[in-house]
Amino acid sequence: MALFNRPRLLDFKNSPPHLQFNRYVLSGYRPVSTFQECLRSLFYVHNESGNIYTHGIPFVCFLLLMPLSIPWSQKDAGWICVVHYMACLSPTVGSVLYHLFMNHKGGPAIYDILLSLDMFGVCLVNTLGALPIVHITLLCFPVYRCAATAAYLSLSGYGIYSAVTARSNVRRLRAFAWQALFRFFLFLLRWLGPGAGSPASLRLYLTMDFLALLGGLVNISRIPERFRPGRFDYWLNSHQIMHMLVALAIVYLHWGMLEDLRWLQSFRCDPSNH
Repeated sequence: MALFNRPRLLDFKNSPPHLQFNRYVLSGYRPVSTFQECLRSLFYVHNESGNIYTHGIPFVCFLLLMPLSIPWSQKDAGWICVVHYMACLSPTVGSVLYHLFMNHKGGPAIYDILLSLDMFGVCLVNTLGALPIVHITLLCFPVYRCAATAAYLSLSGYGIYSAVTARSNVRRLRAFAWQALFRFFLFLLRWLGPGAGSPASLRLYLTMDFLALLGGLVNISRIPERFRPGRFDYWLNSHQIMHMLVALAIVYLHWGMLEDLRWLQSFRCDPSNH
């Protein structure tokens, strides 16, 4: 029975100072805890429960179900499948660890490491998730494909540095702007004609980026809790809404990549491009 004993939860003013980043969440804070106590918090309700499970449940689903739909044996697409699978898993892993252990007794030092890990997971889905898109979009233009891949990796390196060193949600969201603009340029190439890829995947990728952007904007705006402080302390606050939108964005990324992989099986480039 001790496993399920809930400690006395704290209000905003009495919570650890490094956890006082959303002044509209007024209650439900866990006290400073050991590693084991953080793990036990999986089994009672607090104001991080929704954040843990809105990415924890998708992680388990992605981990177990995505491999069933990925064409691992498809010729010349093995690396795409591996990179895509890693991209889909990466943001949920870092997020769960961050929200589960953020009140660890190690204090701000441990918190900063966990936050950087969370941001690194988000950067990975932006980086790894786009590499197959770059490859397929410029499939018939190998020189441009190599240059675009190098450029995107450079932007990703800058984005990772900016995200893990940012000190506000606005700056963290801004860190991914150049990557998003680069992807939009690739989508324009597909729409206008020179770029390759499944016609059905473009709409899915655009939906993916729209959902991710919407989630980021909801998170920095603190909606809906800013209108009813204390009302959304446990469920359906802005961060949880962002988590659900991000998980849905990953699903659209997966659907788009499956469309591209099906298209890739029968497409052949004009030899004059090589």
